[in-house]
Amino acid sequence: MVKTLGDLLKMAQEKATRKLAVAACQDEEVLKAVVEAAQLEIVEPILIGDIEKTKNIANELGINIEKYEMINAVDLNESAEIAVKQVSSGKADFIMKGLIDTSILLKQVLNKEYGLRTDSLLSHVMVYEIPAYHKLIFLTDGGMNLYPGLDEKVKITKNAIKVAKSLGNQTVKVAVIAAKEKVNPKMIATVDADNMKKMSLEGEFTEGVIIDGPLALDLAVSKDAAKIKGYTSEVAGDTDILLVPNIETGNGIGKSLTYFANAKSAGIIMGAKTPVVLVSRADSHEAKLNSIALGSLIAAYK
Repeated sequence: MVKTLGDLLKMAQEKATRKLAVAACQDEEVLKAVVEAAQLEIVEPILIGDIEKTKNIANELGINIEKYEMINAVDLNESAEIAVKQVSSGKADFIMKGLIDTSILLKQVLNKEYGLRTDSLLSHVMVYEIPAYHKLIFLTDGGMNLYPGLDEKVKITKNAIKVAKSLGNQTVKVAVIAAKEKVNPKMIATVDADNMKKMSLEGEFTEGVIIDGPLALDLAVSKDAAKIKGYTSEVAGDTDILLVPNIETGNGIGKSLTYFANAKSAGIIMGAKTPVVLVSRADSHEAKLNSIALGSLIAAYK
């Protein structure tokens, strides 16, 4: 099981090199991360976008991209379409967002004719290495789905489980987060959590998955808190996946981990036929590289 993002990079290097289609590749930080991933033999890039601008950026950075496949597409919609078709045709294994709006790329990903649509739901999964926690923790969904209902939460959880399993987690412990541990009909997050726990016991999720909830965040991540509160659970204090009730909760926890807890991270969009590496411009170069490595491992696992 991968316990650090350093281990994640090593594991990605040990796998066969995956082809990565980069939509709108004319982005300095994305280009740096992609080239580094290629040098580590994690990916073989297919650079799609404004190639003249991309080459100028590469020259300014002092990096050589001439050996990589390049497809000129100045129009952003065209670059997204080509990137998606590279994957749907089998010429690439997964996709990365460059200098392009997320909505433009995802519209092409969900295209009914040539896109990568599945019966699942697109959702965002962040992976954090936190100095104060004993293993990697997966946070979902603080990036895409606003206020998911029970059915959506089930799909979001299944997406995150795939990410955890791709990193070697044989047993995946899911904490369904709410403000308290007791079910309260006035607090829908507690009701959904209780239903998900029951669904897990009935075999809704894959083998090796343990779901508990509702759980407050302290119980999910701290055995001491669980002991003090007298809460007994296989998940408490040993959570792999934090399933949050809404986007504000996920966004707040994630940014708190980054800016208050000095957590390192990687992020991915799941639910399509292939993982989509979608990074923020505020993400560090290291986070972008980690996200590429994560995408390559998921692509290999799938």
